[in-house]
Amino acid sequence: MPGSTNFLTKNKSIILYGIFLAIMLLLLKWLELRFILINHAFEIYAGSIAIIFTALGIWLALKLTKPKTILIEKEVFTEKPETFVLNEKEMIRLNISKRELEVLQLMSEGLSNQEIAAKLFVSLNTIKTHIARLFDKLEVKRRTQAVEISKKLSLIP
Repeated sequence: MPGSTNFLTKNKSIILYGIFLAIMLLLLKWLELRFILINHAFEIYAGSIAIIFTALGIWLALKLTKPKTILIEKEVFTEKPETFVLNEKEMIRLNISKRELEVLQLMSEGLSNQEIAAKLFVSLNTIKTHIARLFDKLEVKRRTQAVEISKKLSLIP
């Protein structure tokens, strides 16, 4: 320690001069900052307001363009659903064969003509013929119409 006090006493004027220069530098920087704030107050305020509104606009855009998710509650039935009963009177009235009824059932499940043909082990042309006859008998032009009418007539579940 005696060496450090000896160093301080020898260099006392240099250390004080350095501290004085540091204080003067801080004072000048403070005055410069104050001068900048006073001369450019409008620009600083306008810039800060622009930054705030830009951030607000981005936040709002993200909120508005975010895809909305809707939760749909599913009803849970504790009872057994009603069993399907084929309306044979309508089947006879429309003259629908058992095979056409099978094709209609598979059509209602969303299968394509090729899938129905593969499932029933018949050719694609046979399925097309069955479907054309079904359309004539049900008086429809589309598969969806045929399925809808068949469900209303209780031909398929």
